[in-house]
This record gives sequence, C-alpha cells and structure tokens, in this order.
Amino acid sequence: MEIEFWWLLALPLFFALGWLAARIDIKQLLSESRALPMSYFKGLNFLLNEQPDKAIEAFIEVVKVDPQTIELHFALGSLFRRRGEVERAIRMHQNLAERPDLAPQQKLSALFELAQDYFKAGLLDRAEEHFLRLDGSPYAEEALKFLLEIFEQEKEWHRAIEIAEKLQAVTGRSHQKEIANFHCELAGSALMHSRPDSAHPHLAEALAHHRLCVRANLLLGDLEMAAGRPGAAIDAWKRIESQNPAYLALVAERLYNAFKLTGKAEEGVNLLRGYLARYPSLDLLNMVFQGTLESQGTEVAYRLVRDELRRTPTLLGLDKLLEAQLLEAPLERRRDLELIKELVHQHTRGLALYKCDNCGFKARQYYWHCPACAAWETYTPRRTEEARLPA
Repeated sequence: MEIEFWWLLALPLFFALGWLAARIDIKQLLSESRALPMSYFKGLNFLLNEQPDKAIEAFIEVVKVDPQTIELHFALGSLFRRRGEVERAIRMHQNLAERPDLAPQQKLSALFELAQDYFKAGLLDRAEEHFLRLDGSPYAEEALKFLLEIFEQEKEWHRAIEIAEKLQAVTGRSHQKEIANFHCELAGSALMHSRPDSAHPHLAEALAHHRLCVRANLLLGDLEMAAGRPGAAIDAWKRIESQNPAYLALVAERLYNAFKLTGKAEEGVNLLRGYLARYPSLDLLNMVFQGTLESQGTEVAYRLVRDELRRTPTLLGLDKLLEAQLLEAPLERRRDLELIKELVHQHTRGLALYKCDNCGFKARQYYWHCPACAAWETYTPRRTEEARLPA
C-alpha cells in the first residue's frame, strides 16, 4: 500500500514536468520559425508541390537574406550539381570553403563537395588536387575512390595502382583484380610500343596480384608471338584453361594460327575440338570448322557443324551450318541457300554481341574495362545468344 501511495504522489509531478518540457520545446520551435525568412517556407511549399526550379529560387533568396544558413548552402550546391549546373555549384561551395568563420569539419565538407563539382565538370586536375587534400580526413575513403576513377580515365596506371593499394588498406576490401588489370594496361602499352622487356615484369606482377588473371596469359602469348616464339605462346594460352576455360573462346584464333606457324595445324584443330567438346562456344566452333575445312574437306566440316548444332542449337550455329552447306551445294540449290543464309545472318547480327554482367551494356568487341559502368572483367567471353543457353 505504501508503494502505491508514493506512485500516486509521483504521477502528477511527472505530468507537470512533461507539460513544462513540451511548452519549452514549442516556444523554442516558434521562436526559430519566426526567425526564418518567409522565402524558406515558400521554398518548402514549392518542393512539396514538385516545383524544384521555383524552390531553388526561393532558397537562394533565403541565402541572400541570411548568409549564415550553412546547411542550406550545402544543400543548394549539391542540388545544382545533380541538375548539371556545375558552375553554380562550384561558386556556392567555393564561397563556403573560403569563409573564415566555418568550423573545421564544415570546411572539409565544403572541400569534398567542391572536389565533386570539379569532377562533374570534367576539370580532373582541379578535382585531383582537392581530393588529395582530403587524405587523413573522414572523407579519405570516398576521395580515394574518386581519385582511382580519375586516374583510370586519364590512363595514369602507375598512380591508379598506388591509389588502389591505399584504398585496399583503408577499406580492407580486395582490389587485386583491378591492380592486375592496371599492370596489364601497362604491359599492353609496352607491347604496342615495341618494348617487350618492359612488358614482361608487368605481366608477372599481374599474375602475382591475381593468379586467375586470364588477360595476363593472353598478353603473354601475344608477347611470345611477337618475339617469334609460337610454341611459348601456345603454352601461355593453354594455361587459360586452368584459370577460366570460358575465355578460351577469345584465344581460339590465336591458338590455331600459332599451331599453323609451327607446322602442326592438325594438332591445333584436335586441341580446339577437345575444348569445343568440353566448353561449347561459337568462337571455338568457328575455328574448328575453319581448321577442319582446310585439313579434311567440306564434308567432314559440314558434319562437325551439324553435330554441334544438334548439341547446342543457336541461330549463330545455324548460320555457320548454312555456310558449310553452301560449300557443297549444287548450283540449282545454292541460290535458295544463299537467300536463307542472308535472312538468318541479318537476324544474327544483333546476337553476336558481348554483354556486361554488371550493367548490361552490349558491344560487338570484347572489353576488359566496361565503357559504360567502368567495371573490370565484367564482360562474359560468351556472346549474347550463347549466354542464354546452359553451358
């Protein structure tokens, strides 16, 4: 009974304290709302009515009346950048960054926003300068991501490697695949400029960072071919099977040509035929067909394509089968076959494409670095129509 009595005394007291606190909060809210310019509420009203242009103009009026509205400056600057009005965004964030009364954290925020403005405007040198100044700040991780993108765009692969290693240390997430590709870019550049001695170390580094880097062995084979060593090139390309056999489609033609140079064309066809049996691919089929046609004639080549089409039916395979039939067709049938092949070929033009698994962008040539989403090694080495079929 004693406990219940004290509770009865305490309840009115708690009620009174709550009512007093609510009154103080309401007074504070009313005081702050009266201090805000009318343009602020107009801007909010425009936003609620989905009139962003009028809302921006109203908020600009607020900034003119009360320059101390720091958060509104930030919001307007970001809004300008998203709308593509980067010059206005730069001016807004520049004014903020130069204010002497800005707190250190707010100054860093202004610097980060300004760096993003420069990046959006394509002023990459200025963006780089500002992102580098954010080293050691709470924005360091995001700044490193932007710097990596900048160096990829500018093809400064040495600096990209440096930033990727820093980003890996900061986030704890692996960037070994990207670093391997940066080394491959450097090796490819050296190979293009006839500097094989410079290319070799980069390919070794690529495989050290990412042992499944197919691109490194592909380039290593190209390097050996350029040096007149087709046997060594074949060995490099054959290693791709243990890394990712789907990529054998990309080196099928290279392998066949290398075997021809060594005088072992038939051995090359047999190797590719074995790959085709285990890893069906239109590119492998094309090279096996060509090699069989050269070494064993049209009848054997036709049977090969027919059997493969039965195993993995595709329109692209049908196109190849019609090509094989045309080689042996009598004159009275050739015109009809040519008409059918032309109709099928027109339809298959949009199928023989590579597709990015990350963003879905399609292209006729294979890319290691997607031109749409800038992701690395996201293109499947199988063409679009093949990708819809079970492996």
